[in-house]
Amino acid sequence: MAKLFLLFTVTTSIEMYLLFTVSGFIGPMGTVALIMITGAAGAWLAKREGFAVLRQLGGHMKEGKVGQGIAEGALVLAGSMLLLTPGLLTDITGFLFIVPWTRRRIAPYVVTWFLRTFQITAWTG
Repeated sequence: MAKLFLLFTVTTSIEMYLLFTVSGFIGPMGTVALIMITGAAGAWLAKREGFAVLRQLGGHMKEGKVGQGIAEGALVLAGSMLLLTPGLLTDITGFLFIVPWTRRRIAPYVVTWFLRTFQITAWTG
């Protein structure tokens, strides 16, 4: 519980600092526009990539790589939520989770973490 509290407190503080700093460069209206543009672009990208992951999940199942497909789906979902949260740090992280090039490189780490955390040995990743 304390780690979660710290995560939200620190993340919010960093986001506020970044937004105030960016606002000093591009102004308040530019900052609001930036937040709205990244939110709209993120929603569009999340929808597109979410459907792509669902289509690819069938192929992953045939190849026996279910863990990879589920991890990519979870990353798209997490990235979508992060992009809907106003802020620059969450937007950057959300885009990293959604963009296929970075998502495919992050997914194996998510599978490994999941297997280790929940002590699962019979699941092919």
